[in-house]
Amino acid sequence: MPTSRTTVRRLPQRGHYDRETIVAILDEGLVCHVGFAVDGQPFVIPTLYARRGERLYVHGSAVSRMLKTLAGGVPVCVTVTLLDGLVLARSMFNHSMNYRSVVVLGTATPVEGAEKVEALETIAEHVAPGRWKEARAPNETELKATLVLSLSLDEASAKVRTGPPVDDDEDYALPYWAGVLPLALAAGAPVPDPRLPAGTSVPPSVRAWRRPRNG
Repeated sequence: MPTSRTTVRRLPQRGHYDRETIVAILDEGLVCHVGFAVDGQPFVIPTLYARRGERLYVHGSAVSRMLKTLAGGVPVCVTVTLLDGLVLARSMFNHSMNYRSVVVLGTATPVEGAEKVEALETIAEHVAPGRWKEARAPNETELKATLVLSLSLDEASAKVRTGPPVDDDEDYALPYWAGVLPLALAAGAPVPDPRLPAGTSVPPSVRAWRRPRNG
């Protein structure tokens, strides 16, 4: 159920509060933006993330200002946005975008022990399924240098726009093209590391990489 903080006020018909819609958007996205404030100064930092069950995981350097601040219990706002198309109307005022977005509010907590390794695997598999088994796992030194935070999905909502442009009635007679230009994330050809030994094959996680649409 939406809370007073996650209820969509602007264009409320676009608000979605069911878990199916929220997790589908989170599972398709790759980058989230983490918003927080320190001594009255707001910050918004982009970072990779992953969902596991009812929690989001983010990670980074143990000396990261963002992660150290959030680990201290500072309130956080995490957003994920997927852009599906440019909505081109007959009037400039009615131009828009088709999108799916999620806002998550709460406080993050540090993750340690076995859950920390599982969280890092979850993030790796979210970004490139199958990659965790194709590379060396982090060692103890690397684990100590990495901070992983977990954020509950208890307070989350989605906002979605789909469909064609909505013009004013009098504008439908205007002689301008209107419609939607679909957009999607696509991978290019893999570029091997120059120091890769000749003949090293491209692994399945790279060959098969794609971002399926979940909504």
